[in-house]
Amino acid sequence: MAATTNNAARIHISMGIRIKEEMAVVEQMIRLYCRRHEGHAELCPDCQELLDYAHNRLSRCRYGKEKPTCRKCPIHCYRPEMKERIIAVMRWSGPRMILYHPIAAVRHLFREIKRSKKVYPRSHK
Repeated sequence: MAATTNNAARIHISMGIRIKEEMAVVEQMIRLYCRRHEGHAELCPDCQELLDYAHNRLSRCRYGKEKPTCRKCPIHCYRPEMKERIIAVMRWSGPRMILYHPIAAVRHLFREIKRSKKVYPRSHK
C-alpha cells in the first residue's frame, strides 16, 4: 500500500504545472458542457466518465511540461469513442470558455499559438 501511495505521489509531482492546468481546463469545459448544454446541476455519469478518462490520459502524457494543446498534439491518445465525445465537448464549450472562464481560455489560446511552431516527435524509443 505504501509503495502505491509513493508511486502516485511521484507521478503527481512529476506531472508539473502544465498538466495540472490542462486538467483544470478540460474539467471546466466538461462541467460547462454538462451544466449548460445538457442541463445537469452536477456532472452526469457520462460526463464524469469522460472527465476521469481525460484526467487519466493527461496524467500519462509523455510530453509533461512541454505538452502541446490536444489539437496540436501529434499523438492522439484517446480511444475513438472518447475522442468523439471530447471533441463534441470542446467544440461546444470552447467558444463559451471566454465568457465563463476568460483567464483559462486566453491562456489556452496563447499556448496553442505559442506552441504551434514547435515540432513534437511522434515516437519515443
